[in-house]
Amino acid sequence: MSGARRTDGRIGFARPGWFWTGTALCVAGVVAHLPMYRTLTEPTGHHAAMGGMAGMKATGWDPFMTVGMALILAGLAACVRGLVSPHRPSGSGGTPQVAFAEDAPLKPAHWALTLVMTLAVAIDMMKPLTLSFVAPGVAEEYGLRSPAHPQGAVPVALLPLFGLGGTVVGSFLWGRFGDRLGRRPAILLAGVVFVATSVCGAMPQFSLNLVMCFVMGLSAGGMLPLTFTLLTETVPARHRGTLVVLIGTGIALGYVLTSWAASLLVPEYGWRVLWLLGLPTGIVLLLLNRWVPESPRFLAAQGRETEAEAVLTRYGARLIPDPRRPGASSGGPAPSGGGLSLLRAPYAWTGLPLVVFALGIGLVTYGFQLWIPSDLRRLGFTDVSADTILRDSSLLGLPFNLAIAWLYGRWSSKGTLVGLGTCTACAMAALSVVGERVVDHPGLLRVLLAVPICAASSAVAVLSAYTAEVYPTAVRSRASGLTAGVTKAGGLLMTAAIAAAVTVPSLRTTALLGAVPLAVATAVIVLAGVETRARALEEITAETARQDEPASA
Repeated sequence: MSGARRTDGRIGFARPGWFWTGTALCVAGVVAHLPMYRTLTEPTGHHAAMGGMAGMKATGWDPFMTVGMALILAGLAACVRGLVSPHRPSGSGGTPQVAFAEDAPLKPAHWALTLVMTLAVAIDMMKPLTLSFVAPGVAEEYGLRSPAHPQGAVPVALLPLFGLGGTVVGSFLWGRFGDRLGRRPAILLAGVVFVATSVCGAMPQFSLNLVMCFVMGLSAGGMLPLTFTLLTETVPARHRGTLVVLIGTGIALGYVLTSWAASLLVPEYGWRVLWLLGLPTGIVLLLLNRWVPESPRFLAAQGRETEAEAVLTRYGARLIPDPRRPGASSGGPAPSGGGLSLLRAPYAWTGLPLVVFALGIGLVTYGFQLWIPSDLRRLGFTDVSADTILRDSSLLGLPFNLAIAWLYGRWSSKGTLVGLGTCTACAMAALSVVGERVVDHPGLLRVLLAVPICAASSAVAVLSAYTAEVYPTAVRSRASGLTAGVTKAGGLLMTAAIAAAVTVPSLRTTALLGAVPLAVATAVIVLAGVETRARALEEITAETARQDEPASA
């Protein structure tokens, strides 16, 4: 075991000096962009104006910005070197099949990990959700086409289109990283990219904003599946469902924090400040790394039993031999391809229903919700009142997320997933029927928005937890990345339709586009879903493997 490895259950960095030096370089690079941010926001005091932008286009990049970008690139390279070990892990030489003492009680380490992962999910969700709150300001500054400014030539929808496109690619990419490099290195690398991409708030041209939003999406798309995968592989079976879905409150919390920051900061500092929030939130996530272990199941599958036992000591569990036979496989072989390979045999029957559901819930979470702020402004609400309505709607639904976590862990995982799909589809259908008349009743508007915002965010959490449970360790991170990527693809499809002027972001249209496929997807889960509540992961994956045998025959 290398000197960088720890035996106290917190698997260390391959090269800690490289990692922290790279992190410092990224932070310095972001700080070097602040003069540009100040220049862009000075012309009008609150918002950057077209006159200020014209000056920046004439003079080019600020010298500090050029140096800052070089520091960020060097920092990212150093962080990768610090996280990735050049040597294959040592172990028994095989791939022993192991099981956990799933009746182990919850330890303080479990609660610490749950809190950190909840915060990670909230920070992760703030990235793509920020797209919806900056879109009105971006459209005004650059003279883009939007619901409030239909005369523009270039659609502001290109911004979320690039951002969501990055999250789709990032979900697949980071899922692969998690299965090859480990869950913890992939999570920390995403945190570093969070810090680096906060410079999006200092980009002087719309084209540069598009590029940075795509890169931002790469890291934001990867964090969510990794957090659910790690917690699923670390928590005992009888507590797993409740705790794993509980971190889904971070999705709703991310919406609360983003809408709160928008209502508090944007009127004073402009839309760009929302991107700069990636700097402090990313640093906080990196500083909490001591409570983020490597997955013991991943370590065991890599033949690193000593390190796996060290992690499990903190969580009141231990490794035991496979009770079936030495070297037995649970859940089928690991495909050599990326996430899409999980839609072929032997995983087709398991994966296809989840992908259909992910697409439906994605049309709601990253399609309908993304355009709510713009649509409320089009209907006459001010920036502050629109953001406040969304904040209040998110707060109304936070207790709902806690109830969902209890239902998933104590009642039925499949039933909870089906119930959320039904509830969200019905709420979207109601909004489609009522349409824009709901704006005459602010109280009803808050309630009707609270249902899809919170039910959909809970459905994302439940879907992520469920996916991590039904796939085996060898492909679990890739599978989580698959459903996360398809979820974002739902929003990407709706945003692409809006950018191409196929539809407009109205309450009635976007609600209907989300309701129909989600209803179909929920019916598919009723027919094909597997119950996972309080069952060992090895038992679940063995059952899904038997279900997939006809598809692979």
